[in-house]
Amino acid sequence: MSTPKKPKAAPADDLTLEEAMARLEKLVDSMESGDIPLDRLVAQYEEGMRLIQACEAKLGAAELRIEELSGEDESS
Repeated sequence: MSTPKKPKAAPADDLTLEEAMARLEKLVDSMESGDIPLDRLVAQYEEGMRLIQACEAKLGAAELRIEELSGEDESS
């Protein structure tokens, strides 16, 4: 009999910035605990890197939008 699998986490791009940051914090806490096997640690590291990239993209998009809005205000 196979063991039930955990549901897969949502892809990082589908998460809000706040959701991605919360997931990243949980991963860091888990990784720092030292109670997980190496293969799981590496998988969590990979997920964390994807989350960081998604957060950076979301922040970059927000910054660009703010710059666009600021430029629109100056030209009015």
